[in-house]
Amino acid sequence: MQPRRRSEPPKEQVPQKTQTDLSAWRKGRKSAPEKSIPSHWSPNRQKNDSTQDALEDALSYFEKVQDRVSLKKNSALQKHLATVESIALQRGLPPEAFDVLLKVALSGKLADTVNTQLLKSLVPASVIPETSVVSSVSLLCTGKCSDSTQLLFLRWLITMFDFIDRKEQLHALYGFFFSILQDEKMCPYICHLLYLLTRKESVKPFRIRKLLDLQAKVGLQSHLQALLSLYKLFSPELVTIALPRKMKSYFKNSDGPWKAAIIAVRRRNQENTPVLQPLVLGTTQPQSRKRKWNAQVIIPASSTNRNTLEEDGEKKHVNLYRMNESFPLEHLQTFPQLLRNIHRLEFPSQMGSVLTNPLLLHYMNCIKDESIYLRLYYWMGQTLQEECTWCVADNSQYEEEFKDFLETVYKTECFLQEGFSSCEEFLYKSLPLWDGFCCRPQVLRLVSWIPLSSFSEMKSHLYDPLAQLFFTSSLYFKCSVLQSLRELLQNWLNWHMIHSDSESDTQAHSLNTTLSGLVNMVAELIHFVGWISTVALRLENNPTFLLYFILDFYEIVCDMYLRYNLPLLILPPAGVFYPALLSMDSVSLDQLCYIMYRYRSNLVAAKENELSKKKILQFKFSSQTYQEYNQYIVAMVGCLWTSSAFQKDTHPQGLRMGDELLKKTAVQEFKSSFNIVYHPAMMGYALLFLKQAWPDDTTFNFSLIKGKKWNWYLEYLYAQGLKGLKVFIESSINRVSQASHSKAQNAQE
Repeated sequence: MQPRRRSEPPKEQVPQKTQTDLSAWRKGRKSAPEKSIPSHWSPNRQKNDSTQDALEDALSYFEKVQDRVSLKKNSALQKHLATVESIALQRGLPPEAFDVLLKVALSGKLADTVNTQLLKSLVPASVIPETSVVSSVSLLCTGKCSDSTQLLFLRWLITMFDFIDRKEQLHALYGFFFSILQDEKMCPYICHLLYLLTRKESVKPFRIRKLLDLQAKVGLQSHLQALLSLYKLFSPELVTIALPRKMKSYFKNSDGPWKAAIIAVRRRNQENTPVLQPLVLGTTQPQSRKRKWNAQVIIPASSTNRNTLEEDGEKKHVNLYRMNESFPLEHLQTFPQLLRNIHRLEFPSQMGSVLTNPLLLHYMNCIKDESIYLRLYYWMGQTLQEECTWCVADNSQYEEEFKDFLETVYKTECFLQEGFSSCEEFLYKSLPLWDGFCCRPQVLRLVSWIPLSSFSEMKSHLYDPLAQLFFTSSLYFKCSVLQSLRELLQNWLNWHMIHSDSESDTQAHSLNTTLSGLVNMVAELIHFVGWISTVALRLENNPTFLLYFILDFYEIVCDMYLRYNLPLLILPPAGVFYPALLSMDSVSLDQLCYIMYRYRSNLVAAKENELSKKKILQFKFSSQTYQEYNQYIVAMVGCLWTSSAFQKDTHPQGLRMGDELLKKTAVQEFKSSFNIVYHPAMMGYALLFLKQAWPDDTTFNFSLIKGKKWNWYLEYLYAQGLKGLKVFIESSINRVSQASHSKAQNAQE
């Protein structure tokens, strides 16, 4: 039995060497002069000492078990088993306890019920020694424990994988684990364990043949496909069969018996004194209840002891830079180190640590290693599924921690400038169950990074559930959704700009994002936003706040041809255009003017390219697009300039009305009621202009703004910051209706 240390400091501080040997320390304590218990010691500390003594007695008992022991009528076994269970669930077990308990649980000396209880009690307070795991694996070869105990041990090993302090000896057992793949019951768990242990050097031709033979024998199994997919990423020339590219939930959850205990221990350790907090995975920072969310690569528990690194740093400095050795991540502290050793890094098994390590994220940006993404997607998909607070009822109390995790994932996507397919699948599965309130900002941010996929998937899994929430939620929620969809469109277009010149890009092929596919996906997104925007404006009675977010979306749409080199232009529906044109807010009207100006610039450029046969893209805009644009321009010019919108608007949903109907409104000068002087959004500017031009006139006669005063008024509007109105008038009105404008000026003079 290895020397065991106390998980708490003893009552009397002793030198480090004797403190590591608990039996020697206890012996020394007994021989030392007795002292009275200090009065300032709390009852909790005395209780902790008694609990520690009980655990030591239990471990000594299990260590001395020689023959097969029955649980019935054995009060000592029942007592010590209850002690281990109680301490494990309350505070976790110290590292030195695992060697004893694993050996006795896998030795076959106890009944299966006792072995099961022991294995379910193996919850660490800090780390699990690798030597204990390796010695317990060796007991599997003896065949002394039952099949159910072996399966439970494998499930425990998978669940506690990130708690093991080192992995080198476990990697050396890769061949042993692979040799027991043929066991039908163990195969799913062995594949899961191999998935966590696999490195590039682990991929061998004979192992690939073995997996293919096994798959041919038992059929397509998700756990076999997972391991083959990872092998194919490391050695695509060896794995020639077609495998699904999209991430699946390859493995079943293995942490059922231990998950609640891990959570309880983690939270209880956080609430303890600062002396105990470093035991939580060896870090002094507050940890999440889910140890893999915040697991840091540089944690001493991950592979090596920090003191050892400091002592051996200078001695092994030269070895760290040998090209035939991997660079230990514990030494990776600076960006220059990353650049010097970028081809010798090996990512950690606990992929969650990547999310909070900027250096590893830089590595992922530079080195497109699909095996890293596959591991990360698997881990992230499992975590999102298990921790979703609205999908799993028991997780509702941990909403704040889940928010932090989603925020971390979103920041990682922003850093890498690409969305994760595991997040996409999570959103598709969880949005139908989402109430639109829980973790709202985080969920909508993740929506903005959904990768390109087929429209059928997005319509049924994203658009439909999002629309149901959109129409039944508050105005603020509607604006948040529109902002998220705007960012989604922006990210798609940015992706297109980056990859448009690299047609052979493997990621483009894997996402099935040909140019035509991209055009179709973007078009469907724009049509969806146009539809929900039209309905929302009717439901909310055309609020300015909502209209701003809608027009903000179309500011991107109107410039897709020139700015993003995408052969697509879709005009806003009439249900968006006319509320903006008749808005009582000058900002909305000015924004619409700028949007129509950019539509014109893009359409003119597309027409010129088509006529000159200098086709940058092999797409043509339909005549319907030009026709609809012209109808909108006629309506805008008729409203803002020529005062003829009611007569000349030809759009089916436009403003065209007969004079008899207009006279019934009892509005004087109804024809000019929406020009730049009388328009409800512009009347405030006209009033201020009259005060400056005729300070002594208190009648506020708007008819005075004509002739030269009209031009002065235009300059006044431009000076007020209405840049959209300025570029629209200069580009469209002077060309489309110059004659009408001249006639209007002559008539007014």
